[in-house]
Amino acid sequence: MRILLLSDAHIHDRADEIPRELLEVIEKEKFDISIYAGDFTDRDVYDWFLQTGKKVYVVQGNMDYLDLPKYQKIILPDLKIGVIHGHQVRPRGNVVQLTQIAKEMNVNILISGHTHSPFIRIYENILHLNPGSVTGAWGGGGGSMKPSMMILNIDKNVVKIEHYELTKKTLNKIIKNFILRAGNWEEL
Repeated sequence: MRILLLSDAHIHDRADEIPRELLEVIEKEKFDISIYAGDFTDRDVYDWFLQTGKKVYVVQGNMDYLDLPKYQKIILPDLKIGVIHGHQVRPRGNVVQLTQIAKEMNVNILISGHTHSPFIRIYENILHLNPGSVTGAWGGGGGSMKPSMMILNIDKNVVKIEHYELTKKTLNKIIKNFILRAGNWEEL
């Protein structure tokens, strides 16, 4: 199963468009699931995103004025995925508070945005994924300023993460693999 993870485009308030290099990766396939962790900020980005996957899950960011859910939960045969924007915790990206939300949602993986900086972390047996800002837009608390996104390949309890980041027109791809065994995440 292929899953697209995007967040924080902030089009048209902080960015004009998703960079071509990332769009080419996104548009070359139809994903089984597409997940957006908030802050479209414009209806046209939301409408475009709805076409990226067979199933689409979105949450409302703190800068979204669309009527969207605050949380989403996706139940797969071997994994449970939670999705939030991330503005619910302070400081941004606080993994302790994000873990508490994941435990309340009863999920193994929590996807969040809001930091505008991508991260992949395991904390208290929760796999935390943040795809960063797909446009590299500045976040209220900073951010990496590099456009980024993730694609997950899930096969039962194995998660292969393709993390894409654009630096000076060079698209870099980092791959990390994790397995959930007896409720514990291990990096392969």
